[in-house]
Amino acid sequence: LFARVAQRGKNMGAYKYVQEMWRKKQSDVMRFLLRVRAWEYRQQPGIVRLTHPSRPDKARRLGYKAKQGFVVYRSRVRRGGDHRLVPGGNTRGKPSGHGVNELKFYRNKRSVAEERVGKRCGNLRVLNSYRVAADSTYLLLRGGPGRP
Repeated sequence: LFARVAQRGKNMGAYKYVQEMWRKKQSDVMRFLLRVRAWEYRQQPGIVRLTHPSRPDKARRLGYKAKQGFVVYRSRVRRGGDHRLVPGGNTRGKPSGHGVNELKFYRNKRSVAEERVGKRCGNLRVLNSYRVAADSTYLLLRGGPGRP
């Protein structure tokens, strides 16, 4: 995989090289890396502050700079649809309101992850976020209010 990516462009910089690697997620190397990382993220708390982004190329494209005022968090959101919490699945209502399992939450997982980190760090603003693992794990880039 590394040789094929390197042959594609002789004058690629480091960020472009990493970007090409992330485009080929089905390769053996990337599948192993993503599987190990997903396991590692599951062992940690739901919201974790990081020292640096896991994908520096993606973070920089989304506005991250490695300087004071920028903070990186990783947030995990449960996968799957919404469920109505009713005892025994009995909603005690009309047939139109009997749904229990196939409910859809009206916001996406990314916005939920951003909201949770926003509550944790009220003095910062969400700059941007991107997905880092298969089980709805997002890396959030936050900037202080004094930063552009």
